[in-house]
Amino acid sequence: MVYVGIPKGQADQEEEVLKTIQDGDSDELTIKRFTESREKPGALWHIYAAKDTEKIREFLKKVAEEQGQENPVDHDPIHDQSWYLDRPLRKRLHQEYGVQGWAIVQFLGDVVFIPAGAPHQASPRDAVHNLYSCIKVAEDFVSPEHVKHCFWLTQEFRYLSHTHTNHEDKLQVKNVIYHAVKDAVGILRANESSLSRP
Repeated sequence: MVYVGIPKGQADQEEEVLKTIQDGDSDELTIKRFTESREKPGALWHIYAAKDTEKIREFLKKVAEEQGQENPVDHDPIHDQSWYLDRPLRKRLHQEYGVQGWAIVQFLGDVVFIPAGAPHQASPRDAVHNLYSCIKVAEDFVSPEHVKHCFWLTQEFRYLSHTHTNHEDKLQVKNVIYHAVKDAVGILRANESSLSRP
């Protein structure tokens, strides 16, 4: 979070932000960062474990059906980012499916890492709930520990509609694997003579 702009002369907005942080299930230390340390909060995230993805998907489809919405085969309630799990829905998800996420308030200067495939809260406007005007820098990367999961996500994207924004392979996992292997083989060949010595 590289910038958080707090408008001057709007005291009521501070109370609204505090209520949003509290309703977002933030812990006491986070609330104190805002109320006592006077740090600038920019965004509220809700992040879930990747292992809970199917449960969350099933829950969102169930809620959509209850509301009379269709669930087309080539759309995905998580990748579509068409849901915002407010407090009652988060509570229901926990009660019915045993899924509980983490509420993270990102303050000015904070970095948030999201593991591959970990669903994170999506509001109708953005990937997170912005508390004030803010500028965030985001970067996707593939770590060796998560290549398998990233490859699985790439396969999942293939089943989305061709017009879906996530249909393309943004992570380029196959290219990452190819170049990693190519570099490893190159290093081994360059040091082949020193490796064969006793």
